[in-house]
Amino acid sequence: MAWRGSHYVVAGALAAGGLAWATREAWPWRQPLTARAIVVDRAYVAFAETLGGRETVSDVVARAGITGRNYAGLLAAARALPVRRLRPGLVFQFRRLQTDSIADRVTVRLSPVRRLTLARIDAGWTEAVETIPWTITRLRVTGVIESSLYDALDRAVADTFLPPVERRQLAWAIADVYDWEVDFTRDIRPGDRFTVLLERLESSEGERRFGRILAGRVDVARTPSYAFYFEDSAAAVTGFYDERGRSLRRAFLRAPLQFRRVSSRFGARYHPILHSWRAHEGVDFSAAYGTPVRATADGVVTRVGREDDGYGNLIELRHANGIRTRYGHLSAFARGLQPGERVDQGETIGYVGSTGLSTGPHLHYEFLVNGRPTNPQRKDMGAGTPIPKALETATRRLRPSPPRAISFLHIRGALSRR
Repeated sequence: MAWRGSHYVVAGALAAGGLAWATREAWPWRQPLTARAIVVDRAYVAFAETLGGRETVSDVVARAGITGRNYAGLLAAARALPVRRLRPGLVFQFRRLQTDSIADRVTVRLSPVRRLTLARIDAGWTEAVETIPWTITRLRVTGVIESSLYDALDRAVADTFLPPVERRQLAWAIADVYDWEVDFTRDIRPGDRFTVLLERLESSEGERRFGRILAGRVDVARTPSYAFYFEDSAAAVTGFYDERGRSLRRAFLRAPLQFRRVSSRFGARYHPILHSWRAHEGVDFSAAYGTPVRATADGVVTRVGREDDGYGNLIELRHANGIRTRYGHLSAFARGLQPGERVDQGETIGYVGSTGLSTGPHLHYEFLVNGRPTNPQRKDMGAGTPIPKALETATRRLRPSPPRAISFLHIRGALSRR
């Protein structure tokens, strides 16, 4: 009998079915159920959290899962962490296991030279403080001021030389050296030049920061103003002097902080909260919350605490010759500061805030002579002590020659010999 087309179809189906039955062990539904393999490329997860304004350490570490008894153990171990003096913006580095929701290591940069690490082990938390080494290099910076000192440094100094934050510190340092010699907001004219010999520090991790100024020259209206750092431990002489050995230091600093602008000057003004005209017996310096406030002169603390007369948190210092200075609206005081304690010029005594009658973060600074408010921005603030006669020979090596020129190579050699 001849095969028809349907016969071929049936035969093919039977052959396919036999083949499928012979390979039944490979059927998917006969295979054991298995999960996809988990590939772990790293055992730990690293992340960072930043301390916000009005936040505490507990707020930051809680975001890393460290709470309750775990947090109490961390706080007990962190003896080197100044929990009451931490400034907003501080970065906490955390590490945790991939399989855990709680961090087992916390790292905080306490300062450019100190790093704190807290590690959690079975028995609790342990603390380790690492000292970060920095190498020092002496370098020269030259620039032309067209609008401001910082803009001039921004053009003259690359990010690879000094990062923007450190350039800002350099600008403040130059302004501090010439505190009473040059007012960089009023005296400078477009085209004025400056040259600075400085120390730059570099860490093993490649970080670069500004160290200190060794010498400088600023030309104001084509008139050079020199500054040389001179130190003699035997004679207890330290500071900046001009080419004739006269001290650039005054009895009082021009300003008690690094400020953005003067928001209210000495004299009568319309009070923004009381809505009335009244005498403003100080100067208000607008600055970021938490900016360090420094003593403008050597003195003794007479008042430190909360005041109810509009000052908010206030510090008062007593100086020589019947002079007192007041620092108001502070957010916090320097650790351990109390009445009767002696402080040095430039020492940090508190931090900018907005306590008392204040519309925003700033420092209210008063200067009182025999109890009478006086304009603290006047220029008659007492000359510093000149270099002793016995050391004049050493300072002559630093004097520029000719008078209108300055050789920083000569200064470099003179400084390296000391």
